[in-house]
Amino acid sequence: MMNAMSDPTLPAEFALIARHFRPLAGPGALDLGDDAALLLPPPGRELVLTVDAMIGGVHFLPDDPPDLVGRKLLRVNLSDLAAKGATPLGYLMTVAAPRDTPDDWFAGFAAGLAQDQHAFAVSLLGGDTTSTPGPIALSLTIIGHVAPGTMVRRAGARPGDGVWVTGTIGDGALGLAVAQGRLADPTGHLHRRYLLPQPRVGLAITGVASAGMDVSDGLVQDLGHLCRAGGLAATIDAALLPLSPPARQAGADWLPTILTGGDDYELLLAVAPDQEAALRRAAAAAGIPVTRIGGFRAGPLGVMVHGPDGKTLAFDRGGWSHF
Repeated sequence: MMNAMSDPTLPAEFALIARHFRPLAGPGALDLGDDAALLLPPPGRELVLTVDAMIGGVHFLPDDPPDLVGRKLLRVNLSDLAAKGATPLGYLMTVAAPRDTPDDWFAGFAAGLAQDQHAFAVSLLGGDTTSTPGPIALSLTIIGHVAPGTMVRRAGARPGDGVWVTGTIGDGALGLAVAQGRLADPTGHLHRRYLLPQPRVGLAITGVASAGMDVSDGLVQDLGHLCRAGGLAATIDAALLPLSPPARQAGADWLPTILTGGDDYELLLAVAPDQEAALRRAAAAAGIPVTRIGGFRAGPLGVMVHGPDGKTLAFDRGGWSHF
C-alpha cells in the first residue's frame, strides 16, 4: 500500500507519496500509513468493483497535460460504475513511472485527481508506487455500491429491447485523430472530449436498463459484447447516431471511426419498450441526453449497421483491441 508517514528522512518514494497522494486520501485510507485500507460498505448495499489501466503512448500521449491524465484515469473507471448503476465509494491506484519523471508531473496528476474527487464525491483509499524503465503505467480500481440484486449486467438484453446511448458518439476517437494531426478541430471540442470524457454518474438505470456497459472500445464492438452476453443479434441505424456538430462536420469519411473508434465513455444500454419513458425521465432528471439508435432481436450473434443510405455497412475491424 501507499505509505505516507511524515518522517523527513523518508525515502524518495514515500516523500513523493506524502507530497502528492496523501492529500487525496479518504477516511478508509488510514492516512496512507498502513499496508491496507479499511472500508465499511453502506448498510444493506452490495459492493461493485472495477479496474482500468492507462499506459503512456497507448491511452494518453506524452504531451497530454498530467492533470487531465489523472482526471481521465478516474473518469474512465467512474464510467464503468455508471454503467452498472453504482454509486462511487473510493478507489485504489497504482502508479509506475520512470525515475526521471519530473515532480511537476506528479503534482499536476494529483491536482487533477483532487479536482475530480471533489466533483464526484470519491477519495483515494491506497495503492502502490513503483518505477519502470518504460512509459508511465497507471491502474485504478474503483469501488462502488448498489442495492442488493440491482447491478446492471452485460447479460440481460431481450428481443425487442431498444439499443440506447447517452451523450454523443465518436467524439473521443475523432479527438485522438485531432491530437495525431489527422483531423482539424477549430472549436477544440473533439480534442477536449478525448482528453476528458464525461462519466454518466447519476443516471438512474437500475430497474430500467435490461443490460448495459460503457463504450470504451468502439460502439460496434461493445454492442457485440452485449449481444454475446445475451445470446442475441442487434441492428443499429447510423442515421440515428447522436453526433456533436464537430463530428458531423468531420464528414462521412469518418463514420467508420465514429462507429468503431472507442474512447467515448458513454453508456450503451438495452431498454425494454415499457421502460423507455422511465429512462427518459431519469435522463431528464440527471441532465443527460439519451438516444435510441437500434434494437435487439433473436438471431445469429452479431451487430448489423445500416448506413444513412439504408445499406449494410462493413468494417475492417469492429473496435479497439489491445492484443
